[in-house]
Amino acid sequence: MATMNVSLPEQMKDWVEAQSKDGTFSNASDYVRHLIRQDRERQRAIAELQAEIDKGINSGPATPFDIDDFKKRARERLESKRSA
Repeated sequence: MATMNVSLPEQMKDWVEAQSKDGTFSNASDYVRHLIRQDRERQRAIAELQAEIDKGINSGPATPFDIDDFKKRARERLESKRSA
């Protein structure tokens, strides 16, 4: 495993050390690795969301939505399932 030295302000250093002292993490390195994993997951989720937004934007202009027609078709589907 590679080693990396990081400089932190005293207040942040105290916070990181406190995370291992209270038993949440076994040491400061475990806590930092946890934060990095969380950040990577967050970045992945943002990229996935952005891809879906781009897909929507590139799908063309929006079409009007008729809520009454939507409800009618949903009721018809439900009735056809009940009678099957």
